[in-house]
Amino acid sequence: MADHLPPVAREAAPGGGTADGPPPSHPAPGADPARRTGARGPGGGPGQRQAYAAIDLGTNNCRLLIARPAGDGFVVIDAFSRVVRLGEGLAQSGRLSDAAMDRALAALQICADKLRRRNVHLARSVATEACRRASNGADFIERVRRETGIALNVISAQEEARLAVLGCHILLEQGDGPAMIFDIGGGSTELVLIENGPTVPRILDWQSVPWGVVSLSETCGPESGGVSERAARYREMRGLVDAAFAPFAERVAPARADMAGSGGLRLLGTSGTVTTLASLHLDLPAYDRSAVDGVIVPASAMRSIAARLSGLSLAERREVPCIGRERADLVVAGCAILESILDIWPAERLGVADRGIREGILRSLMATGLSRPGAAAPDASPAPAAARADQR
Repeated sequence: MADHLPPVAREAAPGGGTADGPPPSHPAPGADPARRTGARGPGGGPGQRQAYAAIDLGTNNCRLLIARPAGDGFVVIDAFSRVVRLGEGLAQSGRLSDAAMDRALAALQICADKLRRRNVHLARSVATEACRRASNGADFIERVRRETGIALNVISAQEEARLAVLGCHILLEQGDGPAMIFDIGGGSTELVLIENGPTVPRILDWQSVPWGVVSLSETCGPESGGVSERAARYREMRGLVDAAFAPFAERVAPARADMAGSGGLRLLGTSGTVTTLASLHLDLPAYDRSAVDGVIVPASAMRSIAARLSGLSLAERREVPCIGRERADLVVAGCAILESILDIWPAERLGVADRGIREGILRSLMATGLSRPGAAAPDASPAPAAARADQR
């Protein structure tokens, strides 16, 4: 892990977009390869005014974050997030569909344009579970490189978990002993048992299972029928996730028992599921990142919300504030995964993070670029020449 973890600040992104929100690295489209590391900005320090970027192409979302170092942290200068459902139909076919790839490519073209306009000199772009599982994942990665200049790296589940921890662990409640951090994605879910370290947490154990909100929803089939049928579908989801996490639950049981005895179970989650449910707990009329990121909520309240949502019809969920049409068909699977996690690590309180892989990438890039002039971050590279030709 990186040895420097700056806090996150945000400033208005003139180009629009929303910040919410992991990858290996490459100089971005529009970057000058001669300015990868060690460049001096107007502030006098190496790279102080350089822009860094992180792209996270997941099973459900495509997300971009562009930032500049600022003191001990960084300031976000542009961001972008779009639901692309890259993994739609993957559970049945084993392949990325043409429509899903086209949606993702359209979003990545926007990302490439932002990288050029922001003159990003170093970026890391990653793809996760959908591209890991798809038989045509490598072909899609090559098409992205050819059409956008973005060099996506398909990261392992272990690297995905590491970056998520790196990006959000500063929001974990203070305390001693092991704690749990989790990331519910579109195609997979990562659970990571950590303990405090001098600068970053030390990972004690981790597990990734191929159940995310998209893969679990598709495997259990579309919703149909009334209340009893919805309850049966939810039980099926819970059973699949519980079975997948059973070996990990057994491994962490001693740590759970030790910490439960001292009343010190700590739990932090990052994902659209936990931020959405936290919004409902706060009774927000619309999603507000500033109100959600870093909030700590009772785990019992999250369970109650999960139970309520799982009993609603699809049409009813679409009318719930902070869910809407894009998440209405997926949030039930997220609720099932969250409840399974709360069984494994039954903390009384749940920390909520609207940050994760992208922030972890940025911290890694900046730590490397600012602390070791002349050294590139792992998998970092300058922008493709075709993209650099568009630089002004």
